Amino acid sequence: MQQLDFNKTKKLLDKYNIPYPKSELAASSDKAIKIAKKIGFPIAIKVISKDIIHKSDIGGVKVNLNNEEELSDAYDSLLTSTKKKSPKSKIEGILIQKMESGVEVIIGMKRDPQFDAVLMFGLGGIFVEVLKDVSFRVAPIEKKEAEEMINEIKSRKILYGIRGQKPVKISALVDLMVKISKLSIENKKILELDLNPVIADETSAKAVDVRMMIE
Repeated sequence: MQQLDFNKTKKLLDKYNIPYPKSELAASSDKAIKIAKKIGFPIAIKVISKDIIHKSDIGGVKVNLNNEEELSDAYDSLLTSTKKKSPKSKIEGILIQKMESGVEVIIGMKRDPQFDAVLMFGLGGIFVEVLKDVSFRVAPIEKKEAEEMINEIKSRKILYGIRGQKPVKISALVDLMVKISKLSIENKKILELDLNPVIADETSAKAVDVRMMIE
């Protein structure tokens, strides 16, 4: 398997109307600053390379950058770290992305020899890594099945608002899951797909980081 490159991934997201934060690829620190001014601080930056599966493991992600100076320093630091820890990786560019805040969710898909596309839903962070609090369905799914997946996880109350937090827009999550189901069914060459994280709040659900693996 290999990772689908950034431009082809972005085209698929646009084709299926999958929401993601304002973002643009930069090839230099100066270009990064121009993009950041256009989309507005705070921002996050990420190294883009189909040779790099887990960006954060090599220092390829910097978040909560609030001004030009922080961005410039983070850009140089990210490139240095990436070239040191993954010297053979071909870098497509540095993604300049609007920071989003909300509840972190993961939506995934893996091809199974027997069932074909199997979808996964869960809360991000510790809920996936430690508690394994996730639900599954065989694609295709419609809104009803997506709602069932959301309500099957033990930590679902977080999505509906606890301790003064506003509830997330459940319908936006449902819509996103149905779109990923359709994408998975119609693109058989995609063997694995991860939207991790999806940031959900009271108005939207956006795919902040996307990884697609192909044959």
